[in-house]
Amino acid sequence: MQASRVVRALQQARLSTAHGTANPSEIAHFSRLSSQWWDEKGEFGFLHKMNPVRVQFIRQKLLEVFREEGNSERTSEMGIIDGLDVLDVGCGGGLLSESLARLGARTLGVDASESNIAIAKIHASADPKLDTLSYLHAPAEALLESPKRYDVVCSMEVLEHVDNPASFLSTCAELVKPGGHLFLSTISRTPLSYILTILLAEDILRKVSQGTHTYSKFIKPSELVSFFQEHRSTQEIFQLSKSWISPHCPPDAPPRTEAEIRGLIYHPLQAKWTLAPRHAWGATDCNYIFWVRKPSLDP
Repeated sequence: MQASRVVRALQQARLSTAHGTANPSEIAHFSRLSSQWWDEKGEFGFLHKMNPVRVQFIRQKLLEVFREEGNSERTSEMGIIDGLDVLDVGCGGGLLSESLARLGARTLGVDASESNIAIAKIHASADPKLDTLSYLHAPAEALLESPKRYDVVCSMEVLEHVDNPASFLSTCAELVKPGGHLFLSTISRTPLSYILTILLAEDILRKVSQGTHTYSKFIKPSELVSFFQEHRSTQEIFQLSKSWISPHCPPDAPPRTEAEIRGLIYHPLQAKWTLAPRHAWGATDCNYIFWVRKPSLDP
């Protein structure tokens, strides 16, 4: 299989814990907007509406996996992430981090923008129930210096803003425990996504600040699948020989037990997001959410 754009970038990448893959202009852009994170009618209104659907997918996917494995301790969707170690990479003002912490997860939110983390901390401090939530101002790469790894790693609407997507994906993957789960949401690189997210949302309706998105940074679902078909994870005392996704499957149809891609569809008349059915035609041509599982250490 020919290496995708993301895979080729991985072959050239070198991680830097000082600056990581975060783009300084992207950080500055979101830092200027940080005061608006918790305004549901402001700059991040679309993300406020999207957040419940992202949480829904995380809970449903974990429940599906645990039930198929016969995990009798996690058979209820309500308590599915209770007690799990969860990392939210590029957490922004903490929309997802707070939601996961409210469900009982021991959640760490990290972001390369200091002002984003400041806003996230201020908002969380108003709720004493968020005692399992903490925040750290750091690039994701800095966490590799610690041996701590996570049951679930999430990075939502971040991949399309980093300088080197393959290096960023490699970092996120390395932070997942063997047998753990990685959730990503991002935007596919298609004519439809350009029309909806840049031309319409930024240039015409001005619902999102101009310059928020760069079309060339959008990542197709097939590129994510190709990346994890070739990716191998290395940690201090072992090397995983398995690819995360079967190398012989079609990039648009990975095995459901190894990876899943679902479209995130916005309905303007209802002003809400929905999760598209599995394999719905054209559903992943714009926003989508992606799950992949790290191979376990079992032979």
